[in-house]
Amino acid sequence: MAKKPIPFDFILDYLYPLDITIKSMFGVTTLYLGEKILLGLRQKHDSTASDGIWMATNREHHASLKTDLPSLTSIPVLGEEVTSWQLLPEDDENFEAKAIKICELIKKHDPRIGNIPKKKRK
Repeated sequence: MAKKPIPFDFILDYLYPLDITIKSMFGVTTLYLGEKILLGLRQKHDSTASDGIWMATNREHHASLKTDLPSLTSIPVLGEEVTSWQLLPEDDENFEAKAIKICELIKKHDPRIGNIPKKKRK
């Protein structure tokens, strides 16, 4: 069976030479650096309001990240509650430029981006 294409795969070029691991989580392509989840890439077209780049962060960083990237928003498919994720919507008029900016922040090891997932209980 052929693998699904990675949405917004140009991002991988901008994250080079970081050693990024690609996984799938609930139909979203996720990018990890070591054990830290950085981004989710979603392009399903069934709920386009949630398509785009999902950025793993913490609630306390939302305001400062929105200063750098004003179009960040909560992710509709995750519900009404504020989560540790922020979305750069695919339909943003400057999507690619803002995606590149996110990659630049990641390459500078910006502490606002990325989370280490909690270990699964056995």
